[in-house]
Amino acid sequence: MGNIHDIARMAGVSASTVSRVLNNYPYVKEEKRRAVLEAAEQLRYVKNINAVHLSLGKTKIIGVILPFVSHPYFGVILSGIASAAEKSGYKLMITQSNYQVSQEIEALDMLKRKQVDGVIIVSRECPIDIVKDYSEYGQIVLCEALADPSLSSVFVDQYKAFQAALSFLKKKGHQKVGYTLLRPEGKSSLARKQAYEEQYGKVKRGWVFNQALTIDDGIRIAGEWAALSERPDAMVITNDFVAAGFLLQCRRLGFSVPEDAALIGFDNHPIAGALGITTVELPLHLLGETAFEQVISSNISHKEVSFRLIERDSV
Repeated sequence: MGNIHDIARMAGVSASTVSRVLNNYPYVKEEKRRAVLEAAEQLRYVKNINAVHLSLGKTKIIGVILPFVSHPYFGVILSGIASAAEKSGYKLMITQSNYQVSQEIEALDMLKRKQVDGVIIVSRECPIDIVKDYSEYGQIVLCEALADPSLSSVFVDQYKAFQAALSFLKKKGHQKVGYTLLRPEGKSSLARKQAYEEQYGKVKRGWVFNQALTIDDGIRIAGEWAALSERPDAMVITNDFVAAGFLLQCRRLGFSVPEDAALIGFDNHPIAGALGITTVELPLHLLGETAFEQVISSNISHKEVSFRLIERDSV
């Protein structure tokens, strides 16, 4: 496998001419261009992409940290990031963290080592002070509400979105409302707790259901709900897949939705439309696109994307 000097000798041209041809510069005579390309093919030349990155000062690669690649919520955000990256000629380096701080730090270390140009953190467990320490090495974008001068952010206001769902239920006459969370101490979860307490006061014991992520979790939560001596007559479930599992299991157990339990999901995934679940639509694809635009920008910015409630048969 030859280098540009080997190509130059075989083609009978200078190394600078070889470089211009291989990098598609204009103003090279056609016969010299052909000679260079033929020599490169014979020598099975492969461009050293690391050297190119070093010369440009960029890798054209963006790191993305997200807890679960397979879950639709994070998958839609990733789809938005990937769509915008493709249009701009960038590649992605994806880290599935499973909410492990060590995995998130390992991905941030790629920014420190100049293996990526920037990092988008879709959801994190890593303390914010540690994340901020890495901002000197390149652009970092958080998909959460955080107005920090060293980090860009794009977010849906989870407090407002949850409050909108609760207000809708209250207008429908529901006073006994439960809800689900993924991580009780997560930033979004704390915002939802605040919104709930402002609408309904302190939540009753057993009316908050944790570790809500999948359809199976929705099935489990429906069983826990059914076993309560005093059940909420409405549920805000912050994931349409969990809401789907909850609804289907309620029917299996002999309960009706919305008669026994009104139901609001989140995300407006197609499964919510198929099952007639009222949902709060979060523009996750747009959020991903916006995060990518921010990570390749030299400016720090904080952007909010809007949500909307879509009423269907479950309330």
